[in-house]
Amino acid sequence: MVDWPQADAITFESATDLVDGRAPRRTRVAPRTDRITARDLFLAADCLAFLAAYLVIALPYASSAPASQRLGAAFAFWAAAPVWFIGAKITGLYDRADQHPGHSTLDDLGRIFQVSIAATWASAITLWLATGSGNVPTELSFWGVMAGCLVAGRVIARTAVRRHAGFAQNTVIVGAGEVGQLVGRKIVQHPEFGLRLVGFVDADPKEMRGDLSEVPVLGSPVDVEGLVRRHRIDRAIVAFSNDNHDLLVGLVRDLRDLNVQIDLVPRLFEAVGPVAGVHLVEGMPLVGLPPLQQSRMARGAKRLVDIVVASAALVLVSPLFAFVALRIKRDSPGPVFFRQERLGEGQRPFTVLKFRTMFADTDDAPHRDYIRKIMDSGALPNENSLYKLERPKDITPFGLWLRRTSVDELPQLINVLRGEMSLVGPRPCLSYETELFEPHHFNRFLVPAGMTGLWQVAARAHSTMKEALDLDVAYARSWSLGLDLWVLARTPLSVLRGGDTT
Repeated sequence: MVDWPQADAITFESATDLVDGRAPRRTRVAPRTDRITARDLFLAADCLAFLAAYLVIALPYASSAPASQRLGAAFAFWAAAPVWFIGAKITGLYDRADQHPGHSTLDDLGRIFQVSIAATWASAITLWLATGSGNVPTELSFWGVMAGCLVAGRVIARTAVRRHAGFAQNTVIVGAGEVGQLVGRKIVQHPEFGLRLVGFVDADPKEMRGDLSEVPVLGSPVDVEGLVRRHRIDRAIVAFSNDNHDLLVGLVRDLRDLNVQIDLVPRLFEAVGPVAGVHLVEGMPLVGLPPLQQSRMARGAKRLVDIVVASAALVLVSPLFAFVALRIKRDSPGPVFFRQERLGEGQRPFTVLKFRTMFADTDDAPHRDYIRKIMDSGALPNENSLYKLERPKDITPFGLWLRRTSVDELPQLINVLRGEMSLVGPRPCLSYETELFEPHHFNRFLVPAGMTGLWQVAARAHSTMKEALDLDVAYARSWSLGLDLWVLARTPLSVLRGGDTT
């Protein structure tokens, strides 16, 4: 534990300490003014988007209107702006930028289109009131350009936020136990979250894992106000800790007074899926886990999407298939396709197809050993911060490109058409991997195996085998058609960021 000087602010031995029968008054910490937040950048991007839409669509229309109506027509299109900014604020399009690390523009598309439609209606009604007539084609064009500019602006702004260190939030984790250090490892390995891990807060920390050895323990929870001030903390993540329950509750309340974003790791986080919701019972928040329901209609819709998308994709990528086949044959002797028995829904074996990326007759023993190694939640990543077996001598030169681009996975579209796989689902596993499964991991076989899945878009090769399996189980327990569409939408971005989906 690192020794730090006594905090320069009021601290308590207990969260319930009283002074003269009253709780001690804490001084509210003013928000940081030296850091431009993502919210600020998104607001500027939205202003530019409205200006672009006005210059492209609205200004030419207003200029061609009769002289008596030009001012009214110009004002009508600007009437969309206040509706957008108010709607964006109400729906959280600005607050979510700083509150939800790892959030993407894809997650906001629904809200963006809903609010932009409301803004367009405001413009159309104002245009009708100002000129006595409407112009549907112009309004539709205005909405299309406006929505496109809003999305493009947010993509550019979010890219700038993730690449510029000045936008990173100084973050502490309360609790340096196994779960707290797991959160810390994820933050360190995912700089795109925009979180700068300053240190841990824990009175009795566990010995630090190897990849967090340089992250200090800043102090105990009773020192929190001084730590927040001294290190200019923007976000606190409260993980499990051995500290007193009342102390932790008091800590969270104190952090609320310090203008700090607070994230709470739920006690049963391993069982909480991506579609869990929060509801209240007499003011007490409860995390709701929906029952696993897969109606015939829903499964039929999933299968229909698989057939339609896989068929269209095979037609579109057929020239690429021919090119890849020629390159593989020219690159090294052996077959074009790599065939391997995997386990699908209900643990039924099937032959998965991939483009061959390794030399023929390569031994799979190293892979078996590595899988066993990274099944441990405390396993350390490789030097490249990835949990991926590096076998450069076994991979062909062209195979390296196939893996980096995930093109080697495209033949699995044939498996999808056969009904052996789905577009979205848990990764098809090898039979010997099940020897290392915990009992709940077998729930992943409740749904078809997939070409892409929750694990691939959420972590890819940045997670241990156990964490990947937990994500597969979370998907199986929370499956919905909406979740499938969300995963499909995020898959291209995940591929562009690199990694192996194996």
